[in-house]
Amino acid sequence: MAKGSEDKLKAISIFAECSSKELKSISRLLTEVEVKPGAVLTRQGEPGREFMIINEGQATVRRDGKVLATLGPGDFFGELAVIAGVPRNATITADTTMTVEALNRREFSSLLDESPKIAKKILVGAVTRLHENERY
Repeated sequence: MAKGSEDKLKAISIFAECSSKELKSISRLLTEVEVKPGAVLTRQGEPGREFMIINEGQATVRRDGKVLATLGPGDFFGELAVIAGVPRNATITADTTMTVEALNRREFSSLLDESPKIAKKILVGAVTRLHENERY
C-alpha cells in the first residue's frame, strides 16, 4: 500500500482501534489493483474473497438491481467477506477507471489467527459497522 497507508486504514471503521504496528501488518497484505470501467467488483449472492478500499475512481452499489449508493475514494467494501466468508449482499460495478487496494481473505485470516488481539479489534469494528448499517 502507498505511503500513509496506516492513516488510510485508521480512517476505516473496522480498523479504527488498531495500533500503528497492527495497521502496518495489515497494510503489508494489501495489493493495489487497477480496475477498468464496467468491471464487476462484487456480484450479489456470490462468495466474497476480498476486502477493497477505493483509492481512485467511482463505483455503483446495487442490490436486487436497485441502486443503493455510489462509492469513491476512501470508501471500502467487502469486510464481511474477509472476516466471515459470507456471500456478497450487493453487486458493485466500476463506473470509471479505478485503483483499489485489495485484501485477500486467506492472507487476512492468517494474520487474524496469528494475532487474536487484532482479530478482536476488527471484529468489534465490523459489528459496529453492521449495527450502523442496520439503521438504513
